[in-house]
Amino acid sequence: MADIDSRSGTAYFDKEILEWVDGVHHPHDAGLAYAFAAPALHGMPAIQVGRAEGALIAMLLRLAGARKVVEVGTLAGYSAIHLARSVGPSGHVWSVEYDAKHARVARDGLRSAGVEDRVTVLVGAGVEVLPALEAEGPFDAVFIDADKVSYDQYGRWAAKHLRPGGLLIGDNVFLFGRLLGDGDDAAGMRRFHEEARESFDTVCIPTPDGLLVGVKR
Repeated sequence: MADIDSRSGTAYFDKEILEWVDGVHHPHDAGLAYAFAAPALHGMPAIQVGRAEGALIAMLLRLAGARKVVEVGTLAGYSAIHLARSVGPSGHVWSVEYDAKHARVARDGLRSAGVEDRVTVLVGAGVEVLPALEAEGPFDAVFIDADKVSYDQYGRWAAKHLRPGGLLIGDNVFLFGRLLGDGDDAAGMRRFHEEARESFDTVCIPTPDGLLVGVKR
């Protein structure tokens, strides 16, 4: 149950609580630890999903029996490791990364985690690379964590190329607190929310920056 404050958005966690629950529920092995630390070590933005979000996404994919997954936004490969482990040895992940340096770091992380054989990292803008993947579909899940201004375009692509019952997952859907503000990114993110409802049964989980999960009807 929730109280009035928690329903209104008040957060009850702090750094110590988060560290404790991460240690209990979302422990890192060597592969995940390597990928999680990689952005700071390589001069990249440390904007990967949190430990709880990564574990949640992995659990959702396992529950859905996902074997063919597309990720938009690889960064250093932390979330891709979670996805790859979820699909298992017979599955595959296609991960799209705009920055070639980030892609190289991600491939090192995937190799360190022992899952490089089940992840293909493709370099380029998501809106340009995704059409080249369509022959591999339909897909079981699409995870979006890339340029926010294009979320609505990625959501439309997912709606067309996911199987019925497939998962749409989008991170940062509160847009760092700017969801209801001005700007092309805010307008695009609102379209992502609204258009997802047209093809998916959706829920927006109030993680620190919002996680949208949809099941394709």
